[in-house]
This record gives sequence, C-alpha cells and structure tokens, in this order.
Amino acid sequence: MLEVLKAPLVVEFPFTRSLGPVQSAFLTGLREGVVLGVRTGDGRVLVPPAEYDPVTAEEIRDLVEVAPTGTVTTWAWNHAPRRGQPLATPFAWALVRLDGADTALLHALDAPGPDAVHTGMRVRIRWAAERTGAITDIACFEPYDGDPPQLTGNTGQFANPVSGIVAAARLDYTYSPGRAQTAYIHALGDRRIVGERCPSCRKVYVPPRGACPTCGLATSEPVEVGPRGTVTTFCIVNIKAKNLDIEVPYVYAHIALDGADLALHGRIGGIPYDEVRMGLRVEPVWTEGGRYPDHYRPTGEPDADYDTYKELL
Repeated sequence: MLEVLKAPLVVEFPFTRSLGPVQSAFLTGLREGVVLGVRTGDGRVLVPPAEYDPVTAEEIRDLVEVAPTGTVTTWAWNHAPRRGQPLATPFAWALVRLDGADTALLHALDAPGPDAVHTGMRVRIRWAAERTGAITDIACFEPYDGDPPQLTGNTGQFANPVSGIVAAARLDYTYSPGRAQTAYIHALGDRRIVGERCPSCRKVYVPPRGACPTCGLATSEPVEVGPRGTVTTFCIVNIKAKNLDIEVPYVYAHIALDGADLALHGRIGGIPYDEVRMGLRVEPVWTEGGRYPDHYRPTGEPDADYDTYKELL
C-alpha cells in the first residue's frame, strides 16, 4: 500500500491596486502619523474610512481627524504568531474604537499576556519607525492610561499623497493529495500516466480524484492512459510569470490523453506558438529524472478528427 504523500504548499498573489481619494488620504495620513476617518450623512465617523456610506450607499468624502488613542471593544489572544503578522511574540488581535470614531479598527495589541487584556482597556497607537503609507505604519497598539493627545487639525492636506498599494496575499499550508492522486504521482515517477475508471459510467478520469465527478461513486480501478494525446483547446500566454523560466509567448492547452475521458492541462513546446491548433497530436517530454511531463510536443501524426475529441472540450 502506497504511503499517502504530503508536502508544504504556498499560494501567493501580490495584488496591486490604485486608491481613491478617501483611502489615499487615510494611508497618507498614517505615513504622517495622523489618523483620518470619514463622516457620514448622519454624523457618524468611520475608521477605517469608507468611500460610501454603508447604510445609504451615498458617496462620502468629509475627512475627520481622530485621536491615536482609543478603547478596546473586543479581542482574541494569538498565542502563536505566524510569518508576516504584526508581532513575532504572542499578542492580542483587538478591535479598537479610536477617540472620535464610531467604528472600530482591527489591529495587533502588544500585551504581556491574555490576563493583561480586557474589553474597555485604554490603548494608543505605536507608530512604526519607518512609515510608507500603509496599514503597517501602525506597528501595533499598546496599553495607555493617559489623556488623548492634541490633534494636528489636518484633514487630508498632505504632500505626495499615496496613490496605490501592493497587498500581499499568501497562504501557507500542508497539502495531501489523498490516495488516488498519490498513486497517480508515484506512477509519474515511472513515466506512466494512470487514471481511475468509474464502476458505473466506465469513464476514466486523469488525474484521478478518488470519485467519479459525474456519478459521485468511489473509484479504485487503475487504468493506464496515453502517453500520447490530442489538443482540445488552448490559449497563448503573453505575460511572463515570476520565477517561471519560460519565454513568452507560449501555449497552455487542454490535452485529452488516449484512453482518458477528461482533458488535463499541459504546456505545448517544440512548435511555434502560432502553429498550435485543436486536434494536434502530442506526446510528453519528461523532466530530467522523469518525475513528470515538462511539456508536450507534436508527435508528427495527422491531426485528430474533431468528432474524436468534441465531447472533451
């Protein structure tokens, strides 16, 4: 019996976005050590500010300075901080209603332990040593029992306003492919491509999922397919991906392997990108060591007839 595989997996996407006038003023204010909210039509002050009233949906731009001190409205203790979080030592995630605001801001609260945190406690912003115009300009909150400081009176008139940000989205986790895909991966190591057949509809799915997506029944019968196949559909990629050493443009395709009832994805090589076509017959080119197909290349066979793969588009 094969040991089920598992490995660390990182999914990461840095998202670049532009800022409207309200968010630009808020982040520029943080860079300058000023916290700005926005006043709604009924007089409430929202921090962080929104560009539209959450009740009436009316556009709002009346910026208001609030104090860097406030009150904890609720909190949760984080006993094991992860990479990229505001503090490396245990801390509390807290919702803090800043003085002058009617809503609460979520951020880290630096405290010696959960016994030192309570709803209603007074806190203040600890500013980052270097500020660039991002929410991380607030390093964290810290306990504070003094009076609110004097406000600057600035309501968004800053030089060199922040116009855009890069929001880094990242997920780190351990992935286990399960029994069916573990068998599939082990077979690739022997330069074989193995799917599983549904006991009811008799369709063969590659990569196997452990269950038939059509009938919902468990699958266990292994079926070797390919290695040759047919391009069913494809796209031309014109953007070079980070850390991917492939010259653009290149072609990524759905490939129906011989004997399979589901097309899989693969890159097409060994042919100019503008000569790739539906029906092109291809075969795998294995990576060094034969762990998996690096890409697929033309076999030199005549193109497949459309009727032989139309159900796999």
